[in-house]
Amino acid sequence: MHLHKYEKIWIAFGTGSLLVFLTILGIGAFYQGTQPPSCLVTLDPANVQAHESFKEENLGLHQVGENEYVVNVLATAFNYDLGKDAEGNTVRKIRIPAGSKVTFQATTSDVVHGFQLAGTNVNMMLEPGYISDYVTTLNTPGEYTLLCNEYCGLGHHLMMAVVEVY
Repeated sequence: MHLHKYEKIWIAFGTGSLLVFLTILGIGAFYQGTQPPSCLVTLDPANVQAHESFKEENLGLHQVGENEYVVNVLATAFNYDLGKDAEGNTVRKIRIPAGSKVTFQATTSDVVHGFQLAGTNVNMMLEPGYISDYVTTLNTPGEYTLLCNEYCGLGHHLMMAVVEVY
């Protein structure tokens, strides 16, 4: 098989570019300490409420320190469960002070759901049997929509809640 001079040049250029790209990517990952999650917290998706964070009384917003909060969310069929209010009504909105460090902990008991707080960098995939968490600081006051960005069925477009930063 005979390769033309220009074919050899382009093959060498492509191979060299690939090696440079992979080297830069590897060094960057090593330097930043990037690694796959090895300590995922698992739970039984058929019995999510057995885990302390996802019992009915522990869902929603909880203050854990000065200006630090944890939001426990259970995603189920077309719904984000943020707990119940004093009258027993389902909570659809939570209020968080501006400048707070917030840990969002979420899981699902049925199918894969998305967890995106529109207008922020909070974006997770919720898988049955795993607890996903994301730590962020919410500085800008406003109302942010919590929505599912993974198609989960016919009522997918109804799956939302509101996080108000005041």
